[in-house]
Amino acid sequence: MILRLDHVQLAIPEGGEARARAFFGELLGLPEKQKPAQLAARGGLWFEQDALKLHLGVERDFRPAKKAHPAFVVEALHALAERLRLAGYPVVADEPLDGHERVFVSDPFGNRIELIQA
Repeated sequence: MILRLDHVQLAIPEGGEARARAFFGELLGLPEKQKPAQLAARGGLWFEQDALKLHLGVERDFRPAKKAHPAFVVEALHALAERLRLAGYPVVADEPLDGHERVFVSDPFGNRIELIQA
């Protein structure tokens, strides 16, 4: 039986770690967690905060996820959206859903990311 979701993994291209740190770590504020030694040689990064676990894995024939995406619940959605815009990331507002405001942004590699706030 499935009990819970452990983590979400997104693919990034080879050599994308620095851009991933800037986007997910600096702009979105997710703390990076050291990958286990046996996995570190594969490249990629892990970001974890409480129950939120986002793993970024290097994919040789990388193609961004344009439809499939993680949705992060955030505080101060409008301020975060403006921060992303100022950093050069286009933010697209979507209609509210179930009492939540929503925007979409693409990470540096073109992966779709949803940000939501009640």
